[in-house]
Amino acid sequence: MTHVRLVFTLGVLGLVTFSAGPFAQERRIASPAGRAATQVGGRYDVREGYVGGQWIEVRYGRPIKRGRDLFGPDDWRDALNDGAPVWRAGANVSTRLLTEVPLVFGTTTVAPGEYTVFIDLQPTEWIFIMSTWPAQTTYDYENHTALFGAFEYTPDRDVVRLPMMVETLPRSFDQLSWQFLDMTDTGGTLALLWDTTLASVPFTVAP
Repeated sequence: MTHVRLVFTLGVLGLVTFSAGPFAQERRIASPAGRAATQVGGRYDVREGYVGGQWIEVRYGRPIKRGRDLFGPDDWRDALNDGAPVWRAGANVSTRLLTEVPLVFGTTTVAPGEYTVFIDLQPTEWIFIMSTWPAQTTYDYENHTALFGAFEYTPDRDVVRLPMMVETLPRSFDQLSWQFLDMTDTGGTLALLWDTTLASVPFTVAP
């Protein structure tokens, strides 16, 4: 093989190797983990920046639309629930809300701590649920004291059940997202966005 052909061949091989890039040996997760977080109650210091704030965070799995008609088919509720009595409002693991401050949803005050979050997709409205059911971060079929997703969910540990506002968006969100909207130090809105649907529930920070 001539020097020119050798260099060309090695160059092509290098290109192929480079093209494989960071995904060459990485197994992609179909629904990557997601987090949404905000801070309230802090103040800005000229030298230190934002100090004294306390965190509110949502952790969840982020399914991708992948061309599906999510909310159109007659059985869309069954498809999202995936055999569970309610929707995990995400993918794989249970959706969790962690707060360092007491929050008020409707007329209910929830203490600082960690809660699981579900949505009851009723025919006439969506119901936002916060529960004290613990969440499994990896599936253990022998563990009946904590939930994986919404499987084996029961409502006896609910601390909040509140109707959500459901709106149609002008654009489609390809990957499910939880977000904090219109935040101030006194409260805001917790919202789920997927495809052209936004479902939200307001809350305030308890004094």
